[in-house]
Amino acid sequence: MSADDSFAQPQFTLPQADKEARLLHGLTEAIRHHCAGCPPYAALVHALYPHWQDSAQLTALPMVPASLFKSMTLSTQTGRPTVTTLTSSGTSGRAVSRISVDGETADRQAKAMSAALQPVLGRQRLPMLILDSQTALAGGGRINARAAGILGLMRFGRDHVFALNEAMECDTTAIDGFLSRHGQAPFLMFGFTFMVWAHFFEAIRHRGLDLSHGILVHGGGWKSMIDRRVDNAVFRSAFQTSTGLRHIHDFYGMAEQMGTLFVEGDDGLLYAPDFADIIIRDPVTLAPLPVGETGVIQVLSLVPRSYPGNSVLTEDMGVVVHVDQPASAGRLGKAFRVLGRIPRSEIRGCGDTFAQGMRA
Repeated sequence: MSADDSFAQPQFTLPQADKEARLLHGLTEAIRHHCAGCPPYAALVHALYPHWQDSAQLTALPMVPASLFKSMTLSTQTGRPTVTTLTSSGTSGRAVSRISVDGETADRQAKAMSAALQPVLGRQRLPMLILDSQTALAGGGRINARAAGILGLMRFGRDHVFALNEAMECDTTAIDGFLSRHGQAPFLMFGFTFMVWAHFFEAIRHRGLDLSHGILVHGGGWKSMIDRRVDNAVFRSAFQTSTGLRHIHDFYGMAEQMGTLFVEGDDGLLYAPDFADIIIRDPVTLAPLPVGETGVIQVLSLVPRSYPGNSVLTEDMGVVVHVDQPASAGRLGKAFRVLGRIPRSEIRGCGDTFAQGMRA
């Protein structure tokens, strides 16, 4: 089955063994494609993984540290022009990843994002309240991860309204107008976690807004939230108590694999779509770890074609909670939690970057 076919199928339905077999085939082809079109990547693979094709295990496939995208350009020649350069979040003066995206990869990103979110949002485009400022989209020739996230999710909405003004304060007129038009039927809300909490929720929590028909999709920025003593359970409970909002879905994703979203199920755990997966590795030896043990997250995805980002070792710690237990959230595959950054790792999430800039 091709990657495009994988995006078109219902997600979170493949047993783990079947998923791994499908991914092994697709990722092997992707690695060969990038070795042929990206000489620096080919040199890395040949030096560090000379016998990778001799194994039939996902855990033996070559992986690229996320930090490498900050120190060098990794772009695969596909014969198609670059349509945009995506940059990761980063504080002032810090290196950022630069990801070259051609038309094929951009199309795959959109299809992948749609596939991962469809179980949450359905097929119909919903009225959308964006819990950010429109100034986030003013990025010039390059698009950062924050803008890319907003633009990507905007495809799933209609009648878009930005909830925050240029000063990152709630635009109460815009919010009230949106809710008067759309608040009595399902509507979509999207934002990055820290900004959703600090700039939207804390401003409206005592206003008596009814968000009970809303679906909130949010991601990133948990480091700054934990500093405020707000974890996922507190976040969910506060929204439900103050606004009646019950449908809340966190997601895990990154600029180095834009379009690949690991979306939270109803049980509060994150799940990999059928075209992607994670591996938890020992922080010292990088050996794969079993269910229940904490380590560094490696992310796998069939999406990238214009850069070698199909297998990336992140700077995040996580743990797989269980595998193939559909009774938990109606989903198969690995269920996992992200536990935070590797100690001394640079704060990188979109919300964390904004929060760190506020403190500077």
